[in-house]
Amino acid sequence: MPLGFYIIMAAQFFSALADNALLIIAIALLRDMAAPAEYEPLLKLAFTISYVALAAFVGAFADSMPKWRVMLISNTIKIGGCLMLILGAHPLFAYAVIGLGAAAYSPAKYGILTEYLPHRLLVVANGWIEGLTVGAIILGTVIGGALIRSDVSSWIAGFGLPGVDSALQAVVALVGLFYLLAALFNLYIPDTGVDHKPLKNNPLYLLHDFNHCLKLLWRDKLGQISLAVTTLFWGAGATLQFIVIKWAEHNLDFDLSQASMLQGVVAIGIAAGSVMAARMITLRRSVQVIPLGIAMGLVVILMTGVTHAALAMVLMVAIGALAGFFVVPMNALLQHRGHILMGAGHSIAVQNFNENLSILIMTGLYALLIKTGVSINVVIVLFGLFVAGTMWLVRRQHHKNQREFDAVALLEDRAH
Repeated sequence: MPLGFYIIMAAQFFSALADNALLIIAIALLRDMAAPAEYEPLLKLAFTISYVALAAFVGAFADSMPKWRVMLISNTIKIGGCLMLILGAHPLFAYAVIGLGAAAYSPAKYGILTEYLPHRLLVVANGWIEGLTVGAIILGTVIGGALIRSDVSSWIAGFGLPGVDSALQAVVALVGLFYLLAALFNLYIPDTGVDHKPLKNNPLYLLHDFNHCLKLLWRDKLGQISLAVTTLFWGAGATLQFIVIKWAEHNLDFDLSQASMLQGVVAIGIAAGSVMAARMITLRRSVQVIPLGIAMGLVVILMTGVTHAALAMVLMVAIGALAGFFVVPMNALLQHRGHILMGAGHSIAVQNFNENLSILIMTGLYALLIKTGVSINVVIVLFGLFVAGTMWLVRRQHHKNQREFDAVALLEDRAH
């Protein structure tokens, strides 16, 4: 791999690391200001709303100028969100600004790979991005959980940073340095020399083009199955983040710092399952992993009976491994169909839209359940049954499609 590739990866890693650390810190800030419990899942909603609202436009924005400049602008927006937190803005509003930067960042980080690398390296490069993203989720969540400990945050506040009034604000300032480091790497990303398209003056054209791609992927017999699975996975995964925190506090007597570490354990399971799936499952056999999604939903329900930390960690790894094993083949299938039907860039935009819309809906429903006073164990049972039931419906739809035409037989029989 050329040196520029590793610079791109470093920029992506530190930016994603800060995103995930700030989620835990923002939850701590909400609790510090005695905000209602349902505000916590609304953080994810605030973060992802830009992905949905701007889905038709961020791809065109990323293609309108060199990708390193798009990534730099996006990181600058995220730094602005950090400054808002330090200056006392409401965490929901500030985290929404950080989400705006992330939405603009997403198509640039994938798009630059297709511009910079030869086709033969794209599968490996995308594997690196996904692996580093999982690593950033694990490490970012752990760092966020460690930084909000009263002894750690007080020590950081002791440095006397200008304009910082509380220990948590000092922690936000420290995490902001990760964005600055990512921005520094952005400056050294090589210009690929690709001719860029100026932004269309008519937003209706962009909306029409995006809507066409959206319909195209949902109508495709294999595209609709893989898109349905990945859409459900990311919505469920985002909701599970908050369920694990509340469950760990209720069933295991963990504080926020300890509960956030448990999220890292889930991510370790996802990483392990992803590696196994990439080695064992071919593209033609990818749809055969759908029953594991049903199993994951049923295993989640077992959380209600767990009250010991060691058993909880084993269960979290198992849930993560099931999730990773069934989503990686589905993601490979989705990228394959998207590339054939409309090209990688448009496919990523459609995928981002659906997955983040799912996150908005599912975290919003979770916030509503918490607001109405539903116990966390009831929420877990409802969540598990919903995931298992939805995956069963997807599997049933796939079998119906296959009876009409055997599309799976046309797929390559090699691992991804």
